Amino acid sequence: MNITSIGEILFDIYPNHKRLGGAPLNFIYHVKKLTDNGNIISRVGKDVLGNKAINDLKHSGLSFDFIQHDNLHPTGMALVSLDDSGNPKFKIEPDCAYDFIELNDENNYLISSDTDCLYFGTLAQRSDISRKTIQSFFNRGFKYFADLNLRQNFYDEELLKTSLVAADFVKVNYDEMHTLNDFFVQTEYSTERIAYELMEKFDIKMIAVTRGKEGSSIFENGKRYNHSIDDVKVIDTTGAGDAFAAILCVGYLHGLEIPYINKLANDFASEICQFEGALPKYDRVYESFKEQMGFF
Repeated sequence: MNITSIGEILFDIYPNHKRLGGAPLNFIYHVKKLTDNGNIISRVGKDVLGNKAINDLKHSGLSFDFIQHDNLHPTGMALVSLDDSGNPKFKIEPDCAYDFIELNDENNYLISSDTDCLYFGTLAQRSDISRKTIQSFFNRGFKYFADLNLRQNFYDEELLKTSLVAADFVKVNYDEMHTLNDFFVQTEYSTERIAYELMEKFDIKMIAVTRGKEGSSIFENGKRYNHSIDDVKVIDTTGAGDAFAAILCVGYLHGLEIPYINKLANDFASEICQFEGALPKYDRVYESFKEQMGFF
């Protein structure tokens, strides 16, 4: 299964260091390491951070063919502060290169000829240009995975509706589920009831709801699958949701059992929480998960 990710590449800027990130990049980086396939469509500035992004990715195996370069806008940045539990808060800079992802022959060819599943979120859809590019790839007949990743005020009801209509399966966190309830269900909160109403309303096949250290719930075919996680030493939860999403997507596309996917996704997210930043410095973290998923 060939997976393509589209959206932001940015740097998470901590008080004393910076880390390459952005949910679509984090996601497809993990997918590439797990399955040895995957491409990303994005855009970086012709600046120091843009050059660093490409250099940092050289060992990943990801192709640079679909990463555009922008002369006018800087590479994306998100200012990060961590609370005492390692949970991040983001201040995301406006008018970045990823807001201007263009539709061109290269990315249209990738989508048309070498994509079985498209991953997308909402942040890169905050701008007219990137939103039009992303949505131009909807309704192409393959699978769509929406990891909404609602940030600040960079979304509205119409954007959420269009994204949910396009999606075959969806990942959200507990807070985002409340937001979806406010927009589309408007009832006393119940994760299960809202999940099923959203699935019916938007013809969604599966919804995963993450709850941080409380684990996650996956809804599919009228069933709810819960998984609780053991206590782990948390250093930084940045990118944990993207790690969960990568296992969820790969496992679901390859037909693994939902309870097993749920366990592996939580285990992998827990691993990512045990170091700084969203992407591991060493590949050994992937070895046991490749074996457990049958890719090793």
